[in-house]
Parts: sequence; structure tokens; C-alpha cells
Amino acid sequence: MSTVVKAGPAHAAGPAHPLAHRRPLGDRGFALLALIAGLLVLAILVGIAVSTAQQSANWFGSIGLKGFFSSTWTVSANTFGPMAFVYGTVISSVIALIIAVPLSIGVSLLLTEVLPRRWARPIVYVIDLLAVVPSVVWGLWGILVLVPWLQKIYGDISSGLNGIPVLDSLFGGPNTTGASFFTAGIILAIMITPIITSLSREVIATVPAIDKEGAYALGATRWEMIRGAVWPHSQGGVVGAILIGLGRAMGETIAAALVIGDSAEVTSHLFYSGFSMPAVIALEFGEASGEFRSALIGIGLLLFVITLVINLFARAIVDRSARKMRGA
Repeated sequence: MSTVVKAGPAHAAGPAHPLAHRRPLGDRGFALLALIAGLLVLAILVGIAVSTAQQSANWFGSIGLKGFFSSTWTVSANTFGPMAFVYGTVISSVIALIIAVPLSIGVSLLLTEVLPRRWARPIVYVIDLLAVVPSVVWGLWGILVLVPWLQKIYGDISSGLNGIPVLDSLFGGPNTTGASFFTAGIILAIMITPIITSLSREVIATVPAIDKEGAYALGATRWEMIRGAVWPHSQGGVVGAILIGLGRAMGETIAAALVIGDSAEVTSHLFYSGFSMPAVIALEFGEASGEFRSALIGIGLLLFVITLVINLFARAIVDRSARKMRGA
């Protein structure tokens, strides 16, 4: 006759401490170091914001809300309305996006979905090299080569569109030099296209091969596969790359200062000379003092806040896209 032996309750094989309590000292030290580095970045950002706000408080207090929307910038009269510089920054950045976004997305899709790997690799190397070219090089090329070449083209376009509604207000009117909002937009587009292309290519390359093969198995063409499988998976990351490029365009200093001109005005004529926030700070800060210096620091604070918001918005879009894909 056999006997049944009842097993006792199971016991833990090791100590019941959390895994974090048993991590090696090196892991805990690295985690602490990473935490300190992250907090240091936040502390630096807060320090920059606080210090610039303190040094520009006089300007913010003197212009008030009404003066903030003024475009009158007269140093001799201590009148410092920032709207002309905000307008120049925004309009040149928008022009850059209109030119760069279709080109960047097209090149990204070409490199990931059309060209064989052995042909795409050299182009990827060139794009990555263009992304790290110093901005002063682009600015010098623009002022020495692009501006003289565009001056005659702007004149021909303006004379041809003169009198046509809407187009006349955008591209008509006399133009004396090639330095303008549109030229700055072209230079900024050249600068941000490699950045947007590189980031978009990395995002598109993460699309699972099984999704694309499934689309082909259902009889989809290459365009239908891109529209139905590639784009839904990567649209959040591509939008984030575009916004990062926008932040780079709005914060660009030397290249924009060399080709945008030096006219602080708000106008709809894109071939007219203008000014931007980084350009006015770079060109006039050395001679500024008192209220003038406070105004330039205040413009820098505005630019800092705008670019920070754009980058946070891009980060939120990328995270939202990642959550959607994980849910799918």
C-alpha cells in the first residue's frame, strides 16, 4: 500500500529583496550618474531662462503688451518693438519648411524603399556629411554666390508678376538686392534638408519588413505599400523630424544674418530685405548697452522659449506615435 506525501508550501529560492537592492555597485553608480546628468541639463535650462529673464526685465516692463506687437525698432529713440524680427524668423523658417519637407521625405523614401542598399549607402554618407557642415559656410556661399545670382531672377519674377492679385503682394515690387526673406528661406532649407532626411530615413527604416511584405502579398503596388504600411508606422517620427528641423531653422544665426538683409519691417513681399531674431542679436549685441542690450536679451529669451516649445512638441509627437505603434 502506497502512501501519499503532501508537499509543504513552496519557498522562495533566494532572498525576497527587490532586484534593485541586489544590483551591483557599478549599476547603481551608473544610474545615479545618469540621474545627475539629466537633472543638470534641466538646471542649466532653468538657469538660462532665469538669467535672461532678469537681464531683460527692464525691456519687458517698458514695452508692455502693446509694445510687444510693435515693429518699430529705433535705437536713438529707445523704441524696441520685436515683431519685425519675430516675423522675419517665422516667415523664413516657413519658406524653408515648404522647400525642405517634400524634398527630405522624398529622398528618405528613395533611400529606404526604392534604391538598392549598395547604391543608397554612398548617398547616405553624403547626406550625413552635409548635416554637419558649419552654418557659416552656407552663409558665405549664400552671400557670395546665391545672392548675386538670385538678384536678377527676383527682378524678372517681380516684373512678370506685377499687377497680378495676391502674387504681386508676395513676389512683386522693386527689389534692390538678392538678400531677402526668400533667400534666407532657401539657405535654411539647404541646411535643414540633410537633418530632416537623416532622421526620417532612420524612422522609416524601422518599419517591420513583415508589414511591407504583407502589403505586397495583398497585391499592393509600391506606392500603395508606402501609403498603407510605411507611412502610418513612421508618420509620427517624420513629423517630429520636421519640427526638429524647424527648431534648427528658427535658431540659425550666422547664415540667416548674412543673406536675409538688414531691414526691420513687416511686409508681405518675400523678395524684400528683412531681419530675424538670431541675426539682430548677433549683429548688434556687441554695441548694445542699457535698454538696447536688455531688448536684445529679451529677444533671445523669446527665441529660446519658441525653440524649446517646438522641440517639446516634436518629442510629444514622437512619443505619441511610439505608443500607438506599441498598442497596434
